[in-house]
Amino acid sequence: MTARRTRCLAVLPLFTLLAGCSIGDIRRSAPEPPQVTATPAPVAETRTTRLAVPQRYAPPFIEFVDAENGYALFASCDDQTTAPDCPALLWSTRDGGGSWQQLRHPQPDTTPQRDGDVQQLYTAEGILALYAPQVGWWTSTDRGDTFRHTPGEAPPPEWQAAQGRFQLIESSGKVGRWTGRTLRPLRAQPKLSVVQSVVESDWRILGPDGEHRGPVVAAGADDGGRPYAALSFDEGRSWRPTPVEFDGAVGVLRVVRAQSELWLVGERPDRVGFPAVWRQYGSSWEKAADEGHPETGQAVPLGFGVVAVVGPRGAGALIGSGYVDLPWPLTDEHHLRMLPDNTLVATGPQSVLLGTGHAGDRTWTAVIIETE
Repeated sequence: MTARRTRCLAVLPLFTLLAGCSIGDIRRSAPEPPQVTATPAPVAETRTTRLAVPQRYAPPFIEFVDAENGYALFASCDDQTTAPDCPALLWSTRDGGGSWQQLRHPQPDTTPQRDGDVQQLYTAEGILALYAPQVGWWTSTDRGDTFRHTPGEAPPPEWQAAQGRFQLIESSGKVGRWTGRTLRPLRAQPKLSVVQSVVESDWRILGPDGEHRGPVVAAGADDGGRPYAALSFDEGRSWRPTPVEFDGAVGVLRVVRAQSELWLVGERPDRVGFPAVWRQYGSSWEKAADEGHPETGQAVPLGFGVVAVVGPRGAGALIGSGYVDLPWPLTDEHHLRMLPDNTLVATGPQSVLLGTGHAGDRTWTAVIIETE
């Protein structure tokens, strides 16, 4: 990458880059992949907190709901300490990991019912959930002040409701609608051989009946790896197949919503090769740029036509018709995802990184939890 282009990326957000700042150079020729792994840029801030947790505990599960609110669950001990000496510990933060407060864990007994079982932590907008195999779920809608227990493996209604009105019914592979009490299969199902993902858009269009509705997208890949998708503009009463052009194969096809845009992300059958990515345009899907990106890595749509990339070269982005490197403090050991408030979360072996901003113009903060 030229010095001019590097300075441009460091100063301007990616959606500005789309309008200028050497974008013509990027579109004319894809950058040559470097021969060495990129050195990640430093973070803007490091928030380190030492918690009153004995060192015998294994590293915690850490999940953020948005840029400010998150939870940490210490669910096991490295030395396989018996349950009475290794109770589960639950903590929360409301200032982006700057400080942590201990919560009362509703079921601190960590004795596994089966070998390998361990308590799990899940979060979504407005809900905190803990799950222990063979024991059940504990859900909280007041940031962990109180919990409700639901026995069994099936997700409780509170968690199910947080997943959206339209969802995939795992047991049958059909598209269902959440009624407030149950996930009921739609009478009209998309004519796809396999449905692997269902998402409702958060933007609305005016329908023939005068109601404003967002499209619902169902997607999946068949046994041969061919991707398929279908759209519904009447809340699942009818479906319109939409072509997904691709000359390769995918194993799982996911629908992703990013900044009111809908994307398809096709994980390769070996789950290692670089994913195929499409962006919705009306009733069709346009494949994202595939020039210059690493052969392996993650692809996370950010909106504004930008797809973040994390691979052996560090961080980058697919923009327009090419790939550019990004000055983010990420390596291929980080797992990247975007939260509903547009915050990026990168989970790594040593810390959790929070990226706030827009598109590729991000300020990164490292959140580190230490034990006694």
